[in-house]
Amino acid sequence: NISPDGVYIDCTIGGAGHSREIVKNLSSKGHLYGIDKDSEAINVCKQRLKEFNNVTLINKDFKQVEEIFEEYNIDKIDGVLIDLGISSYQIDNGERGFSFNNNGPLDMRMNQSQSLSAFEVVNYYDEDRLVKIFYEYGEEQFARQIARNIVKRRSESPIKTTFELKEIIENSIPKKILFKKGGASKKVFQAIRIEVNGELTKLDEALEFLISRLKKGGRICVLSFHSLEDRIVKTIFKKHTLNCICPPEVMICNCNHKADLKLVNKKPLVASNEEMKLNSRSTSAKLRIVEKI
Repeated sequence: NISPDGVYIDCTIGGAGHSREIVKNLSSKGHLYGIDKDSEAINVCKQRLKEFNNVTLINKDFKQVEEIFEEYNIDKIDGVLIDLGISSYQIDNGERGFSFNNNGPLDMRMNQSQSLSAFEVVNYYDEDRLVKIFYEYGEEQFARQIARNIVKRRSESPIKTTFELKEIIENSIPKKILFKKGGASKKVFQAIRIEVNGELTKLDEALEFLISRLKKGGRICVLSFHSLEDRIVKTIFKKHTLNCICPPEVMICNCNHKADLKLVNKKPLVASNEEMKLNSRSTSAKLRIVEKI
């Protein structure tokens, strides 16, 4: 629902797939700000969007959005897109260490300049901390056994590659379950990636700020890929669509809260069966959209 003269923000520009579709619908008066903490993504986007002169690329974490608005003198905005998944090019590049299907160093950093990587998490976190991460961020039922085997293996020599980690995970899961699960390492890799990149940290604060800067009729679209992210987004959107947020036991409303958003889709949009067949990475995607009222 793009206004040609509007100001839009792609908080996680990645490979510019979404951004290109946004900017194609903008006039010369419209502007797109594309944010990504991955410098490789920014370099890719410079090439992919070079024909457009109304795009500003920003190499920062979108959770620094308040600082970004001040630095670039952004006031009100017409729309925001946040794709909380990782880019296909990050997954497919084995050297980045995101995928258990490609062998590479244990890295998983979206921001290549930060010190914490998957190597530090796997080789230096104690067993209980690993269990907590695998269970909370990956919802992995065999978290304890996997963590125990990681600690045992690294006592012999450091775990350096994605395939080494994948082997440990698969050897920690009962064979009859392993064959049913398919990508048995997915949950643990996801959990480590979330920990390395602080993906859940300050997501709520960033959303609250963006809502406060949204023009009437403007929209925020958030695409999430696992339940923890989706829960945060759902909770914040729900709060902003209610006229009362008093506890259930309060008989008379005294919160003075007024709804400032409406749901564009009451239930999250998900990929069709056809899309899932063409693109398996869309299987867990949920898109929530709200509009400022």
